[in-house]
Amino acid sequence: MPSDNIYMEQALALAEHGRGRTSPNPMVGCVVISDNVVVGSGCHEYAGGPHAEVNAFRDIAPPQRKQLTVYVTLEPCAHQGKTPPCVDFLLQEDIVRIVIAMEDPNPRTAGKSIARLREAGIQVDVGCCEVEARRLNEVFIKFITTGRPFVIAKCGMTLDGKIASHTGHSQWITCEESRAKVHEIRAQVDGILVGSRTVMLDDPSLTCRRTSGLVKDPTRIILDAGEYLDSKRRIFNLSSDAETWIAVGTDRDYPKADQVIRVPQGEGGVDLDSLMDELGTRNITSLLIEGGGTTHAAAFKARIVDKVMFFVAPKILGGRDAVTAVEGSGFDTIDEAIQLDGMTATPISQDLLIEAYVRP
Repeated sequence: MPSDNIYMEQALALAEHGRGRTSPNPMVGCVVISDNVVVGSGCHEYAGGPHAEVNAFRDIAPPQRKQLTVYVTLEPCAHQGKTPPCVDFLLQEDIVRIVIAMEDPNPRTAGKSIARLREAGIQVDVGCCEVEARRLNEVFIKFITTGRPFVIAKCGMTLDGKIASHTGHSQWITCEESRAKVHEIRAQVDGILVGSRTVMLDDPSLTCRRTSGLVKDPTRIILDAGEYLDSKRRIFNLSSDAETWIAVGTDRDYPKADQVIRVPQGEGGVDLDSLMDELGTRNITSLLIEGGGTTHAAAFKARIVDKVMFFVAPKILGGRDAVTAVEGSGFDTIDEAIQLDGMTATPISQDLLIEAYVRP
């Protein structure tokens, strides 16, 4: 039905309100219709809080709870977590039809709620705005099906692909609006990854520019590349609720780190593939790589990157010794290059944000 898309788009927009606050849960939106009128709406606002379906029914008066149609962006959960199963809640209501954007990829639900709703005589239609729903919860889908974080490679570079001059100077390549966008992205991910060289050269904080009390800092994860990390660096001396972890492939200790993650040694440093497994066990569902060219090269070589977000500034820096966005030895032929799909370009003031997905 044409109206299905309209109501589901409303539910998807509601789900967005939970971005950055629902991890490790998905973002979900719900809209309730009675006599072609919206009588209730809600989203999953934060992890551990009521789910979207419960919030959508919260303010519906009893006289309006009749012959309802429900639009929800993800199959209602069928398992007991921090909250009761949503399918049990819905089965207590007078619902004649439920429109679901996509089946829940969580094996604990995965079609079970759809089956129960149909067994109860409710009409269930699945697939309305599914592409948009899957994009909305790309992080959750990756994490719940693989146990590993969804990885974003981010950098700010000049038009000729440089992230620093031959002297190491890099502040500031991108404009203020792009840098504000980066803080917004940081607030939406669970972890942020950099190399130890970036910590020593740039002395970053890797925190979010707070705009409200709901904004959280991501867990800061440093790859130890065998370089000395000065405990006086800002990353070890922050007023932040988030922790600083160091990933090492040796028995080196860092007393100033909140945690030291010991993983196998890989080529040129920490084995990133093993690190992704370890981060997954620690509920890091999404990871933003902000490291330098060496860290990005290692990430692409390890095939752990799911998405790229490159901020391109209208500047030409030049220099064969200038630092490039992705360094390392590179690939021998064009055919071996990392292939990207779904590339988009979004203007941000004078800069351009290029986004794309790594082809599996």
